[in-house]
Amino acid sequence: MGLKVAFQMDPIERVDIDADSTFRLALEAQARGHVLFYYAPDALSYRDGRVLARGRPIEVARTRGDHVRFGEETEVDLADWDVVWLRQDPPFDMHYITTTHLLDMLAGRTLVVNDPFWVRNAPEKLLVLRFTDLTPPTLIARSLDAIRAFKAEHGDIILKPLYGNGGAGVFRLDPNDRNLAALHELFAGFTREPLIAQKFLPAVAKGDKRVILVDGEPVGAINRVPAAGETRSNMHVGGRAEAVGLTDRDREICARIGPVLREKGQVFVGIDVIGDWLTEINVTSPTGIQELERFDGVNVAARIWEAVEARHEAM
Repeated sequence: MGLKVAFQMDPIERVDIDADSTFRLALEAQARGHVLFYYAPDALSYRDGRVLARGRPIEVARTRGDHVRFGEETEVDLADWDVVWLRQDPPFDMHYITTTHLLDMLAGRTLVVNDPFWVRNAPEKLLVLRFTDLTPPTLIARSLDAIRAFKAEHGDIILKPLYGNGGAGVFRLDPNDRNLAALHELFAGFTREPLIAQKFLPAVAKGDKRVILVDGEPVGAINRVPAAGETRSNMHVGGRAEAVGLTDRDREICARIGPVLREKGQVFVGIDVIGDWLTEINVTSPTGIQELERFDGVNVAARIWEAVEARHEAM
């Protein structure tokens, strides 16, 4: 029997149908007979004990220029829906965090994927801190003195916003760089959040591997290779995706973190591995489904939906 599925996401009419993972999840859901509803994060609200969303029913198709068709706008009580997908992109700011609190109120009635409690409490650049033996040397700090000391110890570092995404605001500071104080001043001018620094990993020149896990189990990986002259490998900033297999080290990392992800209701996760080191565990809005499906010929979206359907059945 088909499920009633609501997607909380950024504007669906603007997605790249050949790359967007949420669009691929919607396509697969529709093929499995599920009913689809779309709403933007700004349209989520709480009133008198109910979690409400104003949005529209949708039908999707892999047709460029006509990939989504909308029904009439309406307000729904999300407790009447079977599944809600939490899929808007960061920044992981107070607006994002508030949506996780509201969706938390659906616990026991509606399955929210990924579990919003743990999306809020274990976002990508923080969950990795539980696995220090799998990660490169890492610092989280707002203090310029603390960051200077970390750079003095490691020489070549990556500095980036703690709650950023898509490669935005990522800087490499090599041993000859003189811009740390200026960058710290720049960040401090528009955010009160800490920064994250990691020892630079030269292996990134060969690619930043995105490994996709479904309910804690790895289903494959893609390699994201930086463009010439670029440190960042994110596809948003020109990184090139290529086929790649899982190494023994990748499987070791997945075996360590998989049970934690499964226990915390993180059904669809993308981890980042550079060389032998885990750098991020992406739980907010991971990507990579479509690239992996093209390279490996595996229906990753179906694997994700099988896990979601099983969790819903067990509620």
